[in-house]
Amino acid sequence: MADLYSEQHLEIQRSARRLIEAEINPHVDQWEADGMYPAHEVMKKFAALGMLGISKPEAYGGLGLDYSFAVAFAEAVGEINCGGLPSSIGVQTDMATPALAEHGSDSLRREFLAPAIAGDLLACIGVSEPGAGSDVSQIRTTARKHGDDYIINGSKLWITNGVQADWMCMLVNTDSGDPHRSKSLIIVPLKSKGITVAKKLDKLGFRSSDTALLHFDDVRVPQSNRIGEEGRGFVYQMEQFQKERLNASVVWLRPMEKAIRDAIEYTSTRMAFGRRVIDNQVVRFRLAEMQTEVELLRALIYRAVARYVEGEDVTQLASMAKLKTGRLVRQVADGCLQFYGGMGFMNETPVTRFYRDCRVMSIGGGTDEIMLEIISKRMGMQDGSRK
Repeated sequence: MADLYSEQHLEIQRSARRLIEAEINPHVDQWEADGMYPAHEVMKKFAALGMLGISKPEAYGGLGLDYSFAVAFAEAVGEINCGGLPSSIGVQTDMATPALAEHGSDSLRREFLAPAIAGDLLACIGVSEPGAGSDVSQIRTTARKHGDDYIINGSKLWITNGVQADWMCMLVNTDSGDPHRSKSLIIVPLKSKGITVAKKLDKLGFRSSDTALLHFDDVRVPQSNRIGEEGRGFVYQMEQFQKERLNASVVWLRPMEKAIRDAIEYTSTRMAFGRRVIDNQVVRFRLAEMQTEVELLRALIYRAVARYVEGEDVTQLASMAKLKTGRLVRQVADGCLQFYGGMGFMNETPVTRFYRDCRVMSIGGGTDEIMLEIISKRMGMQDGSRK
């Protein structure tokens, strides 16, 4: 930890932890039962501590710190007692706003980035569609020019914050050419005429985080809402994915450690065949191995973050981190749940929520298979059939 986090990093984590313990975790069970959490209210609490714009420019209300400080915050957010809120917060900080902060015009950043950092506007990212998930190049939503506006038509699926969000960073097709050069990122205010929240989706996990299907029918948006250059949206989104995947990876470190600690505590008191469950060597060794794997993953994530801060392209390392996190978090959840016996199948046991929530890590933001495809290409391996 010392090689990435300074005392300033740790103070950010302490501040976040105090807020989480006092004002977030006491309400998580109710928000999970409700299937929604008050996103604007919670975002405003984190914004008051400066947490929503840690690595964003000071000119728009950010702290102007390097990305390692945002990662320190994301790791602390993992101490929230569910997966839904950390995911929602991550969308606000590392998924819907990086391209806007990096490539948006000054007026666009003042209108949308500054209020997002202040917690006044809730953001979402619109990439996936009913016919295009991990294969981003196949999205079908279009934005055609009409005067000074774009007219947008299409649908976006699996949109975190989609029910409550104020604006979307949307990937659209602005022409019909090369799928990697025909896309643009556009900021779309979600109260615009023609937008329908078609459905609040019912999920296996992340129960407290709203996820939606949205339809866009002749939605008119000023061309000035486009982020950066037209046709560069695919590239900008690939850049955003680096932060998304690092954020999504680091946020699971604390939940895994908590699951392991809870399993140690439970097996130290649970009796089976006349002795404590933890007195079985296989249990102790498995828990020790899982903690070792978590530390190895932490080292990989910290290395990727350090290189990102130095200005390097960390697509391969970020993909490796996401791949390993998605697989390890499932192993930890399944292994720890098993040690609870029948109690592990009961919703009153925290490990059951962890088990449900973690499954999406190998799907959202690019599946394990997509991560392996990226890694293999970066290693110089190509699929010869795709010529």
